[in-house]
Amino acid sequence: MMALAGFAGLLTLALPIAVALALTAALLIWQRGDVILFDSLAQQYVTGLESYGLLALPLFILLGEAMNAGGAGRRLVALAAGLVGPVRGGLAHVSLVANVMLAAILGSTVAQLTVMIRMAVPQMVRAGYPRADAVAITAAGAMLAPVIPPSMLFILYGVIAQVPIGDLFTAGLIPGALMGLAFFLLIARRARRADWPVGTADRDLPLRQALPALAIPVFVVCSIAFGLATPTEAGGLAALLALALGLWVFRDMRLADLPGIFTRAALGAAGVLFLVASAQLLAWILAYAGIPAQVAALLAGASDSPVLFLLLLNLLLLGIGMVMDPIPALLLTVPVILPLATDQFGLDPIHMGLVICMNLSLGLLTPPVGAGLFAAASLSGEPAGRIAVRVLPYLAAAFAVLIGVSLWPVLI
Repeated sequence: MMALAGFAGLLTLALPIAVALALTAALLIWQRGDVILFDSLAQQYVTGLESYGLLALPLFILLGEAMNAGGAGRRLVALAAGLVGPVRGGLAHVSLVANVMLAAILGSTVAQLTVMIRMAVPQMVRAGYPRADAVAITAAGAMLAPVIPPSMLFILYGVIAQVPIGDLFTAGLIPGALMGLAFFLLIARRARRADWPVGTADRDLPLRQALPALAIPVFVVCSIAFGLATPTEAGGLAALLALALGLWVFRDMRLADLPGIFTRAALGAAGVLFLVASAQLLAWILAYAGIPAQVAALLAGASDSPVLFLLLLNLLLLGIGMVMDPIPALLLTVPVILPLATDQFGLDPIHMGLVICMNLSLGLLTPPVGAGLFAAASLSGEPAGRIAVRVLPYLAAAFAVLIGVSLWPVLI
């Protein structure tokens, strides 16, 4: 309890989550009197990163930077506009289509939220959309990131659970399609009621010029789905493809831009991996203290029914996802939950991966304390409460898909 209070106190001081996790681990060691564990902290930091699967993270971060600097991201938005056509609320549909395309590249809710709010919201506001609606649609689309492959959370889950990452990617296709379809229907209904403007294509960027950008998500998904490359290899090759397109096809990038791109990608990857290492360190301390076993016993004693267990687990994970970033939450919860789910309730680890990753991502935008809501508010300048009201219908649709995935594993 003292460690939990200490972690909450460190977060109120606006410390980075990675630092707060590391200090909480040290506090827990000191509280228990296991000071000999301090001798192993450096080794555990390194051990937490010794996984080939984690190499995919910096490569996909590099891919995102290359897409942004090379003009592929802007062309995907133009391509989406051409696909949607002149329909009521067309730019809102374009934002969602672009979110789906970027979800196949970035794989991170926070990363996608950051990119799309900067790229799509200003265009929607200039076209006459209310800013709160524009931000809510963009935030809702970002919920697709952990479901549509290649998902950063799926990569981490596969590393922790020791299950094939390609199987997780395949399992996310139908739930991702269902969420996307539900969001399209909600946007169409809202567009008619609010009389949103009719969409138009970008005349300055013909559709044929945008098509090469589509090669990037197609290459990533197909190379993994058909077993031609591992997620790590696909991320590296796709990053090279994005750089080549930016340099020699789109010509939005120069060779002089490469050091800046690699530096930003390295800094972003360092932050994520520092977070992963700190969370792994705290998970090691918690396991040493026997806390996961206590939590598992509490959940196991609540019910003998796998269905009731999954429903209770959804509530628990949503609560965790509201107050924690998905990556450390995933690293802390999977070692506790997965053995219980597979050994006692006979649940499939791939099925559990979908349930856990979807819950943690949806928690980011769940009122009243969803961290993603405040990130969207900070990036857009719109009050978080106003965004929360607009995003609730999309959350309800995503929750419906989540419950369906929980109760009917055939959906994956």
